[in-house]
Amino acid sequence: MRRMPRPPRPVLPPGGVLKMRDLERLTGVNRETIRVYFRAGLLPRPERPKLNVAHYSDAHVQAILAVRNLHRGRRIGLAQIRRAMEGDASALPGDAAVFTHLESLVATRIDTGDALIPLSQVEAQIPGAARDARVFARVGAITLRRREGQVHLSRTDMQLLALWSQMRAAGFSEANGFNPEVVDMYVQSANALAHVEVRRFLSIVQGRMNEPDAAELARTAIHVMIDFLGLLRMKAVLRELTTQTQAHPVRPRRVSD
Repeated sequence: MRRMPRPPRPVLPPGGVLKMRDLERLTGVNRETIRVYFRAGLLPRPERPKLNVAHYSDAHVQAILAVRNLHRGRRIGLAQIRRAMEGDASALPGDAAVFTHLESLVATRIDTGDALIPLSQVEAQIPGAARDARVFARVGAITLRRREGQVHLSRTDMQLLALWSQMRAAGFSEANGFNPEVVDMYVQSANALAHVEVRRFLSIVQGRMNEPDAAELARTAIHVMIDFLGLLRMKAVLRELTTQTQAHPVRPRRVSD
């Protein structure tokens, strides 16, 4: 069967200034739905050179696509998305792909400060987060930024702290020998894998597709491969756990009278 040519990638108008009809064309989302997203407070405010004129940009395109993926693809309510953007760690499911969409969404804010959450706000929701954040930052798991005299972090980094809090509650606590520093092995593994993964990806696409298409392919792959890698890791850990416990049975510690 003859392969059909791919449709041309939408091109932004000169200067990157978009109108509502351009947003519809580039995202496939109709203007009524886009206005709902605006009313829900999920999109950056447009530039208004005149009272009845609104100028949009590629940031609005990316934000609309992120909201659509969360709302339609992941079936997450608009109110939940708004709560997550405002720093509520419990608003979204603990799904790495979901938080990748959310990070993409908040990064499109015109005021980039809106994409960060004060650590004090995170601490109010996740007790112990400030202490864990300092350790996580030291081992390279998260990045802390100082804005207007306060320490801030991204939504993705907030979710890392929330997940560690869940692990602690499940028994991975300091009392059982699990200090936050143990995440350094995941940081090292993730960095090493990313280095190899990006090198291989670039070597494959070199000369086969243009840069925008390659970037779009990479964005798609990130969401899919997070789940793929998670399943591979789960299989490997269960296999290794069986092997090592059979060779070296775990004996509970004696509790003195």
